[in-house]
Amino acid sequence: MQVGSGINRARFKTVNKVGGCAVPVRAWKFGLAGTSATALFLAAPALAQTTAPAAPAIGSVAVPADGAIAAFYETYGARPIWFRSGVDNAAIGELIAILRRAPFDGFAAGPQLADQVQAAVAQAHSGNAADIAAAERTLSTAWVQYVQAIRKPTSGMIYAYPFLQPQGARADQILLTAAGVPSLESYLATVANVNSIYSQLRDAASAEAQATGNVTPDPRLLANLDRVRSLPAKGRFLLVDSGSSMLTLYQDGQPVDSMKVITGTNELPTPLIASVMYYITYNPRWHAPDHLVRKTIAPNALHLGMTYLKSHGYHVIEDWSESPTEINPKSVDWKAAAAGTLHLKIQQDPGPLNSMGILKFPFPNPQDIYLHDTPDHSKFALANRNLSNGCVRVEDAKRLGRWLLGQDPVAPGTDAETRVQLPQGTPIYLTYITAQVRDGKLSYLPDTYGWDSAPPTQYASSR
Repeated sequence: MQVGSGINRARFKTVNKVGGCAVPVRAWKFGLAGTSATALFLAAPALAQTTAPAAPAIGSVAVPADGAIAAFYETYGARPIWFRSGVDNAAIGELIAILRRAPFDGFAAGPQLADQVQAAVAQAHSGNAADIAAAERTLSTAWVQYVQAIRKPTSGMIYAYPFLQPQGARADQILLTAAGVPSLESYLATVANVNSIYSQLRDAASAEAQATGNVTPDPRLLANLDRVRSLPAKGRFLLVDSGSSMLTLYQDGQPVDSMKVITGTNELPTPLIASVMYYITYNPRWHAPDHLVRKTIAPNALHLGMTYLKSHGYHVIEDWSESPTEINPKSVDWKAAAAGTLHLKIQQDPGPLNSMGILKFPFPNPQDIYLHDTPDHSKFALANRNLSNGCVRVEDAKRLGRWLLGQDPVAPGTDAETRVQLPQGTPIYLTYITAQVRDGKLSYLPDTYGWDSAPPTQYASSR
């Protein structure tokens, strides 16, 4: 049964894997036991994968035209935002403080705009209506520029759905929202904080700069802030961090559980992805990556014969479709496969030796990246867990399944690839955080992927 008509299959049928677990990216096809086609993606929006481009140079944010600010006041007949309580509104001081700190948001123009705001406010103290109107627009322009800077999409991140990108960056959206809030001062602080991880990193760096007098932000900080700016400030979601190889579960914007994971190597890094998980898979099959076929499976087939393949549940197949045609393994040139001149597609049945374990946690993305169980838990004891081909092995698949389902994950049967819909779609974010705060001090983990120097670009197109 095929379901999920909202998926853009044309985009997902032919893209080759870059760092994923299965060699090709297959079209997303869904067949859930006891679940109708329409029910699976009842609330799922149409998928339109986008990859955010590399960020421009720090501080080089697009400046909104003066006309956009003027149009807001003319179109909406807006009452004053900044001078609604007179020229001594506390929100103005909050805006100036935010702009002074803005280089630590990656917005280098902030201090200059703060000076302009202060000058405009001083002029507004004249009480002249024209001076107050000019100051009102100066402050609105500065705020719009700042918000647009911190709401840029994360460089190199794959957004499976457009709504997962940072929202609300249009000038009229920004100003209409500011005009309607009961407390402008607290609203400015909330927007500037982005999310708890973002604000913790930025504020620690800013405090350190004030203490040392070094006001130049560390490029590593700015790279990390760019990667975490896409995370939600609230709600329920999963966060996979390849920098620390940890998975954290969030409820109402607060971490409620975490576990170790094994993520991609520096050669096959786990990509930056924002997506939504709609179902889990019991008794998953495993598709062996080409390098493991060459290095492990083919040599063992040569030396141990067909009994090796049978005992491990391996099948040689023609393609990666849902129901592939099986090839007689006796007809295969295993020497050529071991030498790497023959590339085979090998699928492994569910079972105790299956590399996927008992549970798989897929989500739409063009790189065929997913979370999964593993029969080998010894590697979770290692400090460096950047060991996979790009997919993410989880330390406790049953615990993760319980959080997602709201009940113990029990397979409805023994059939392979049994998919069970989650009670609600759950956003999942795969990111890479090398900055951390310990006892108020900012420090950095090793940059395994090299993304602190340059954002990932290898996922912008298939190969």
